[in-house]
Amino acid sequence: MQSPPAVFRSPLLAQMKQDFIDFMLSKILMGRFGELEEVTSLIRWLASDEGSFSTAATFDISGGRTTY
Repeated sequence: MQSPPAVFRSPLLAQMKQDFIDFMLSKILMGRFGELEEVTSLIRWLASDEGSFSTAATFDISGGRTTY
């Protein structure tokens, strides 16, 4: 069984079986699901003048789930 690289707390979780939710959570090194506000905060920063000098980067917002 594989899980997606990142899971964020959302209404979609209510549609999943608890054992699958627990499995996905076990793969996240930070021990918690991401919050939608964390993603929107990064997007706002990237779109703002504060992030205007940032180019060609990868922003890993997976809580440690993504491994390379």
